[in-house]
Amino acid sequence: MRFLRNPNVTIAVLAVYTAIMYIIFIPSNDEMGTTEKCVTVGVSVLVLALLWVLLRKREKLRREREREMMERKNERAMK
Repeated sequence: MRFLRNPNVTIAVLAVYTAIMYIIFIPSNDEMGTTEKCVTVGVSVLVLALLWVLLRKREKLRREREREMMERKNERAMK
């Protein structure tokens, strides 16, 4: 499960899922114009990029907290 916490893996899985949904549903929707289809795909890419940035930031903060906790634990052990 540790592997699935990696932001790159999470975004890759979501990107594949989104691509499959677009391949299945967008061509069959004749009511949507070309512009609407492009905007829909663009917004999805933007959301995935934002999610990737936020997940990386969260992962970095988690690593910093773990490092600080280990440092505090080592300081207490030395006393």
